Amino acid sequence: MSEDNILFQQIKKYCRRDVATCDPGDSALKVAQIMRDLRISSVIICEGNEPTGILTDRDLRNKVVAQAIDPRTITAREIMNAPLLTVSENDFIFEALYRISKNNIHRICVVDQDNRLSGIITVTDIMRLQTHSPQKLVRDIDQAATLEELKLYHNQIQDLVIHLVGTGVPPRELVRMIALLNDQLLLRLIELLRARQFRDLTDKFAFIVLGSEGRREQTLTTDQDNAIVYADDLSEEDIAGIEAFSEVLIDSLIEIGVPPCPGGIMAKNAFWRRSFSGWCDALDDWLSAPLPDNILNSGMFFDLRTVYGDRSLEKALKQRLAEHFSKGSMFLTHSAANVNRFKPPLGLFGGIKAEHGEEHKGQVEIKKAGIFAITEGVKALAMEAGIMNGGTRERIQSLVDKGVLKRKFADDLDASYNFLVYLRLRCQVNEIRAGREPSNYITLSKLNHMEKGRLKLSFEEVNEFHEFLRVHFRVHLLR
Repeated sequence: MSEDNILFQQIKKYCRRDVATCDPGDSALKVAQIMRDLRISSVIICEGNEPTGILTDRDLRNKVVAQAIDPRTITAREIMNAPLLTVSENDFIFEALYRISKNNIHRICVVDQDNRLSGIITVTDIMRLQTHSPQKLVRDIDQAATLEELKLYHNQIQDLVIHLVGTGVPPRELVRMIALLNDQLLLRLIELLRARQFRDLTDKFAFIVLGSEGRREQTLTTDQDNAIVYADDLSEEDIAGIEAFSEVLIDSLIEIGVPPCPGGIMAKNAFWRRSFSGWCDALDDWLSAPLPDNILNSGMFFDLRTVYGDRSLEKALKQRLAEHFSKGSMFLTHSAANVNRFKPPLGLFGGIKAEHGEEHKGQVEIKKAGIFAITEGVKALAMEAGIMNGGTRERIQSLVDKGVLKRKFADDLDASYNFLVYLRLRCQVNEIRAGREPSNYITLSKLNHMEKGRLKLSFEEVNEFHEFLRVHFRVHLLR
């Protein structure tokens, strides 16, 4: 069986059926004896045939031995991990892989349609089935000792995405996986640099990522968008150290294959490396004068997320932003007006209008046509509502909770966003496979009839969202 098909095989074909179990009322001593006799590290706790919890050797060590509790007097129910995360035996391998990754666990119980214990599947089991494993790649990155190794693993991230696109993994999970792996790559790079060149570097700073990287919504064409914020009370020597570190870090990222930002939004540039007070002043300037560059810069900065360093600085900056928008601001009106400049390519009779130029004839720039309007429009609504964290999907759901968006409208918007991201990723993968540089252009003739129909509906949804933003933010007041 090809590796490409493994992820779409049902779990019941590969899970282990010989699962050690015990009753909730069994003593910790009995559980420990089972583990010893069978030479295993975990036992599933079952009530009847239904799994309700899990006990590991770590639980016994931390919850019993380390607490000086007599293992004969405490039951499995008292120390088990519950509720128990499970997957159906009819689910696909990729679903088990996703849940294991998302919840940072090593194994997951498999149940039948009646929720009875059917088996167990582990990270190791899945890794044996496929070489394209996110867990293995994370482990490899964490053990990398050189920039050359990190460059190799950066390429493998792309290979993994190419492998997974079209396998049924939801686009939102694919882009999140890209972000998580890129985070791991960055963290390991910083660890290596600090150990070798910057042992005396202060800890009173944060390396933050911006834009799509900050939202964890990267695709295969994402370049660097990052910055540094440092504490106000640093010495000149500490600041000089951060400057040197940022230059080496950004150059090293480029060396391992992460493209530089064409607009220079990188921590090695002084404009994107400031003290906390310096960033507060910059934000005040941007928000008081909604000029095109200020809208662009602030739009990137609103998505800030700390990858390494002092997270309190991020929290304080977001609090500063929240306080500003809580008072009302015409800045968001200007931001909404900017979003409305990017209209989906729909003709007078509702058809999709492709470009006519020679270079992109018959194509549509999917990011400008729809993705940008959704991410930036949702961001403006989120800022107004005081929603400071999360990506586009999380913000949409929070806006529903706050009554800003109606459920049906939000669900349609979310579905359209996911479809557009899927088309973007698929197109990029196809271009890479063909030996071309990935872009944001999709060729309409390569879409089937259903995909064209779904794309048209997505663009219509974007149009509706444009109108919502125009009315909500009173964009007409700018005229």
